[in-house]
Amino acid sequence: MIHELRMYKCRPGGVAKAIEASGTVGRRIREGDKYGKLEGHWSSEFGLLNQYVHLWGYDDLGEMARLRGELAKKEAWRNEFVPMMHPHILTQTVRVMRPVIDMKPVEGEGNFYELRTYRLKTGAAGEFCERMAKHMPAREKYSKNVGLWAGVMPDPNEVTHLWVYSSLEERAQARVGSQADPDWKEFLGYAATVIEEMNSTMLMPSPYSPRK
Repeated sequence: MIHELRMYKCRPGGVAKAIEASGTVGRRIREGDKYGKLEGHWSSEFGLLNQYVHLWGYDDLGEMARLRGELAKKEAWRNEFVPMMHPHILTQTVRVMRPVIDMKPVEGEGNFYELRTYRLKTGAAGEFCERMAKHMPAREKYSKNVGLWAGVMPDPNEVTHLWVYSSLEERAQARVGSQADPDWKEFLGYAATVIEEMNSTMLMPSPYSPRK
């Protein structure tokens, strides 16, 4: 299993239009999950603003390349959906990632998500992921992790993880509690020695997201 994280920076005022087009016209042309399984569909709320973010699952790189190639050949995709999106998109970033732990379902609605990406010292990603997965039960005493991934491309030294919260207050409490937890503090002590850059973006699920 691999996941493709696609992040689009939109023109001011363009996020809602891009999300609507993707969730309606795009999904119709995709025929549901025929060209990849939709795992998440969000807009950014804090951090890098004016972003539209979606996450897709595939069996492997070969399937991803094949399905995206087939989708790109569809006349409706080329002539209807792509021209509909172009006026709203400034840039796009694509990450292909390998799950370290299986993605988890999310209960209820009205949640928000924190997407955190770390760039690590060269060669450190494998051990970082192993240690984080080992210590994850301690961290999950305070809030729920949705996914943990090691980067495949473009940067194999990246690690990405996704958290879900019901409110900003819950996030603040979870971070205070977890950072005082001896087990999680052990991991944080190691992490501080290998992290070179860290980015965090708060995401709100769109009406079309399978995880609300």
